[in-house]
Amino acid sequence: MKELHSFGWYASKISPHLPKKAFKPVPARLLGGLAYLIITIGSMVAIGLFNLPFIVNLGLSLIIGASFASLGFLGHEILHGTVVRKAWLRNFLGGICFWPLVTGPKLWRKWHNMTHHVHTQDEENDPDTWLTKDKVDKSSVLKFIYRLPFSVRAFFEFLSLTFTFTLHSTRMFFIYVKEFKPKKQWSVWMQFILPWATWIGLMFFVGFSTWMFIFFVPLLIANAIVMGYISTNHRLNPQVPVNDPLANSLSVTVPKWVDVLHFNFSYHTEHHLFPSMSSKYYPMVKDHIKKNWPHLYHEMPMSSALKALWKTPRIYYKGKELIDPRDDMVYGSLGYGLDHEDIEPRSRMEETPTDKKKA
Repeated sequence: MKELHSFGWYASKISPHLPKKAFKPVPARLLGGLAYLIITIGSMVAIGLFNLPFIVNLGLSLIIGASFASLGFLGHEILHGTVVRKAWLRNFLGGICFWPLVTGPKLWRKWHNMTHHVHTQDEENDPDTWLTKDKVDKSSVLKFIYRLPFSVRAFFEFLSLTFTFTLHSTRMFFIYVKEFKPKKQWSVWMQFILPWATWIGLMFFVGFSTWMFIFFVPLLIANAIVMGYISTNHRLNPQVPVNDPLANSLSVTVPKWVDVLHFNFSYHTEHHLFPSMSSKYYPMVKDHIKKNWPHLYHEMPMSSALKALWKTPRIYYKGKELIDPRDDMVYGSLGYGLDHEDIEPRSRMEETPTDKKKA
């Protein structure tokens, strides 16, 4: 077993080498959010008021969807307190940014900041980690699904990225709303209801066909973009007993202009080391990580990460491996045999009797 360290351990080694400004909020990030709001509203108005050709409406839907996703990335930053520090303003601005993705700011902070970040890739406590073989074996529905051919499952898993964020967010709401104090539950409920009421109400105002271009298609696009990152953040990494970001997180590389549009969301390992630091400074953090622990840092191009996701199953086996129960084939995870350029599974039959007993 590789030696694991907490995110605080790594942060303590890097922090002394970072400038003080890196630990202060960066309100200027809001200018990007304002630009996306103007683009979104302008595109919606154009679709609603003008009788535009189908292809133009579809193009505007793509722009709206991309703006929805980028607003979500900014909302993620805001709700970590890296843009503004006042709680009411943080929640207000974060709520606006997450409005298109119909996710409330209080839910997000509870689910993402206080649970996922604290228990990243913990088999039992991380709400975002994937299934284990034990859980699949206990569910007749899941066992049926995983009897389907690997390629069929991979196709539908990628197709599902167009709605997974919204679906998972709704599931998280019903899980975590009960954990808020009774006096605060009403505000969490309102933050869940109001975005849905707004978008559904808009459908009756502009008509169904226009609404499809203004909201529904953009929501699918935004889900796909957001989940393109989220699905690569941890799903190729092992489940770990210690919240070690260099073991349980992956940073992907994208063109520089994409990083600008997406507020450096690709720097995910860096984010888990310093979640309360503006992503503006993550390239600096990456340099220090690669200088100190180059053999532990996981990084690959986004295209390669998505390709690796396509070629590997989404069921954990013994924490550090992935397994396809249909063919009983085992794949490595990052740090434990997974090479995105050469993904070679092995049969579980190759295990020693001791290994099988442990499993």
